[in-house]
Amino acid sequence: MTSKVALVVYPMFDILDLSILTVFGVANHFAPGSYAVDVVSLPGGLVPSKSGVSVDTKAFASDTYHTIIVAGSTGIPPSVPGLADYLKEAADRAQRIASACTGVFLLAEAGILDGRLVTTHWAFADALVHRFPNIRIAPDRIFIREGKYWSSAGSLACIDLVLGIIEADLGQDVTKQVSKVMVIYPRRGGGQSQFSAAIDIDAKEQRIRRALAFMKENLREPLSIQQLADSVNWSRRHFSRTFQAETGMSPAKAIEKLRVEAAKVMIENGHSSVGRIADHTGFGDDERMRRAFLRVLGESPQKFLGRPRQPNVVVGA
Repeated sequence: MTSKVALVVYPMFDILDLSILTVFGVANHFAPGSYAVDVVSLPGGLVPSKSGVSVDTKAFASDTYHTIIVAGSTGIPPSVPGLADYLKEAADRAQRIASACTGVFLLAEAGILDGRLVTTHWAFADALVHRFPNIRIAPDRIFIREGKYWSSAGSLACIDLVLGIIEADLGQDVTKQVSKVMVIYPRRGGGQSQFSAAIDIDAKEQRIRRALAFMKENLREPLSIQQLADSVNWSRRHFSRTFQAETGMSPAKAIEKLRVEAAKVMIENGHSSVGRIADHTGFGDDERMRRAFLRVLGESPQKFLGRPRQPNVVVGA
């Protein structure tokens, strides 16, 4: 049976969200006829994106869609007269309602998210709570499913959301095939964090960038300052000074942050042995990893292990 999907766009939407169409298209390759996707808007016709490229759309009609996905924007979307009414009516008929990034603001304006748990790009979480205090928000999740309501974080998290939808509809095997063909990382669980220590640690100096890459590839090793300096053919003293100037932190602090992130990802992916995680990520022992988690994240590994694997993905009606 074919599921009809509507991607709802509006003036100044984020054109990156059109990648959703590709994901559904690849799914159709492995499960022919699974999805029929329309790009729709209130007036129909050409709708300008934030990038300046216009997209041809179908006008809102009485069509009943199984899944409605509201595109996001690079900022908070402006109110579109008539859109909230359409979304409210369409939501009553649809089996699944979803938003990409800040598209959640438009669903909230339609009054269909009160009391529900949602996510969005972390930079707009406070604004969402301020404008819609009856909504519950988890600002650091990749995507969330609560019953028939789905929401995702910013940028490419819309792909994770659609892969989650495909997995719910067609199973893991098809989802893995789609990921492989698109050369993207297998679906991240909705409970994973949006944030990355690797993003926070960057440098302009090429040798420092090489040292950071060396760190990430060898986290399980002791990684002494001398070893890092040798990897870029600098003296230990010059390396330490330049690293601090480029990244704003010492090499030891950077290693700790990267190890904590690697350990956290292992926990989010279902690993439950603290000792094995500590060994795999270079901490060496449980207590050393526990202290590092408290310094970097303010919580112990046991706190993360004690949470459901996908704590903000609620399945059911």
